[in-house]
Amino acid sequence: VQLQASGGGLVQPGGSLRLSCVASGFILDYYAVAWFRQTPGKEREGVSCISHTDGSSTYYADSVKGRFTISRDNAKNTVYLQMNDLKPEDTAVYYCAATPGSGTLIAGWYHYWGQGTQVTVSS
Repeated sequence: VQLQASGGGLVQPGGSLRLSCVASGFILDYYAVAWFRQTPGKEREGVSCISHTDGSSTYYADSVKGRFTISRDNAKNTVYLQMNDLKPEDTAVYYCAATPGSGTLIAGWYHYWGQGTQVTVSS
């Protein structure tokens, strides 16, 4: 059972990135998936989550509403986080996580975690 996060990088303010979270060893359809981010010395922060199966329910932290979009492609066992209009304060290591049942932005609810991908927003 593994989650693999990718797609991070260095981008200028106002730019975009798309993060991917690919599951292996289990069927991601049955799991809610969330993205979290963390900077040194701070607690892990919930960014966005999407409900299991059809992804009909999505949630966003206030800090990213209107700029980030979470989506899922069950055929590819993958969840995406499209990040637009990036700001320096979005700089962090981004982690994806999965849990059976309903999703939340509470890290303790999640059973499986990816390894993290670095996002740096700087001019």
